Amino acid sequence: MNRNWLVTLIVAASLTQAEPVRLIFDTDMGNDSDDLMALCMIHTLQSRGAVDLLAVTISKDHPQAAAFTDAVNTFYGRPDIPIGVVKGGATPEPGKFNLLAEALKEDGSPRYPHDLKSGDDAPEATGLLRKILTGQPDHSVTLVQVGFFTNFQRLLESSPDAHSPLSGRELIAKKVKLLSIMAGAFQTINWNTRYLEYNVVKDIPAAQKLAQEWPSLVVWSGFEIGIAATYPYESIELDYGYLKHHPLPEAYALYSPKGHNRPTWDPTALLYAVYPDRGYFTLSPAGTVMVADDGATVFSPGKDGQGRDRYLAMNAEQGARVREAIVQLCVAPPAK
Repeated sequence: MNRNWLVTLIVAASLTQAEPVRLIFDTDMGNDSDDLMALCMIHTLQSRGAVDLLAVTISKDHPQAAAFTDAVNTFYGRPDIPIGVVKGGATPEPGKFNLLAEALKEDGSPRYPHDLKSGDDAPEATGLLRKILTGQPDHSVTLVQVGFFTNFQRLLESSPDAHSPLSGRELIAKKVKLLSIMAGAFQTINWNTRYLEYNVVKDIPAAQKLAQEWPSLVVWSGFEIGIAATYPYESIELDYGYLKHHPLPEAYALYSPKGHNRPTWDPTALLYAVYPDRGYFTLSPAGTVMVADDGATVFSPGKDGQGRDRYLAMNAEQGARVREAIVQLCVAPPAK
């Protein structure tokens, strides 16, 4: 056998067998269908060996949010993924599509079977996060936050417990390599140079605390990114017919009017977290993000290229690639 050819085979194998991204997904599931898009993408990526979903934590304070999340995890064949919930968090009202957790088929059986019937039966997010992080290798975990800042702010401020003698800040600094956030706005939105983004303004004190003190790299996907790569409604109508019931088109229909191309805010933060080197996005210079008292996010470039924070930028060509990647990862059938 030719030695050079053998070396090429070995290198190729090592590239295709890269360790999956150890991921914790924090979501306000039910407040928008893009949270569900991101979760569907995660499961497809896990089936491909690109992701290891360690846990899902929920920042929407309604019991159906956890039940629906468990139903989606079960739909994809992963019913035992740990789920933690916020206690005393924002948006306690029901979501428009979380009620699918209780939907029935024509024969009266559950449309989306699952074991976790209510968030009231799930552990509180902070303790679950500390437990999961403690069991992971140092500097190995990627966090994706696509809802409010409540859970990760509480993790940051948490005290030593039975899981770890470290404070929350110490535990994050030891275990987390990246926090990818869908939050804020870093470009003009509809002529507004100070756009106040939903995920920030719903818990401004938590957002301020995290922005001030978080000890790992933070990459922000602003409001402008998701609206530049909307999910095509044609895909909702045409791409999911391989099953009679699929949670994404059903949730999309409950949340959005027919024909609406929904922004992909949350999937962009997920896509960067898993594939930061694929050229989907351009990163800003390093710097610092400050959250003002009204919820505005203000970025200041760092001196000599230094700083913890960066935000995503995207041109038209990148936007087309991002949209196609999101669609294809969402529509992939659950692994058998």
